[in-house]
Amino acid sequence: MTANLAKFDITRDEIARVVHAFYALVRQHPGLGPVFAAHVTDWDSHEEKIIRFWANAILNERDYDGNPLAVHRKAGNVRPGMFDPWLGLFDLTLRLELRPDQAAAWSELAHRIGRSLRAGVVEKVHGADGVPRLF
Repeated sequence: MTANLAKFDITRDEIARVVHAFYALVRQHPGLGPVFAAHVTDWDSHEEKIIRFWANAILNERDYDGNPLAVHRKAGNVRPGMFDPWLGLFDLTLRLELRPDQAAAWSELAHRIGRSLRAGVVEKVHGADGVPRLF
C-alpha cells in the first residue's frame, strides 16, 4: 500500500543503503565531519532517524516525528557555506548507490528540502549573503 503513495520508485532498504553510505562519507569529510561529530554521539540511532525522515518524505511512511528545521537551528554551528558541500556529497552518494532515475528524483527532493533548510536556518539568522542580522 505504501508503494502506491511513494514519490518515486525506491524501497526502504535502498533508502537505508543511501543513508548509511552518505554518513560514512560525512564522517570522513574535512568540513562536514566535525560539524556532525559535535552533535551526533550515536551514529546508528542518528542514521535510523534519518532513514525514517526519508521514508516519510519519499514513501509517505508516518514513522518520523522530528523537526529538522528546529534541530538545525539549535545546532548553532550550521553556516551558509555548508549546504552546497552537503548536497554535493549527498548527490555523489545517490549516483553511487542508485539507478540514475532514482538518483535524479531523490536529488531533486533533497535540493528542495536543502533550499528550505538553508532559508530557515542560515538565512533567517545570517541573511542570504551570510552577514549576521542585527534585528
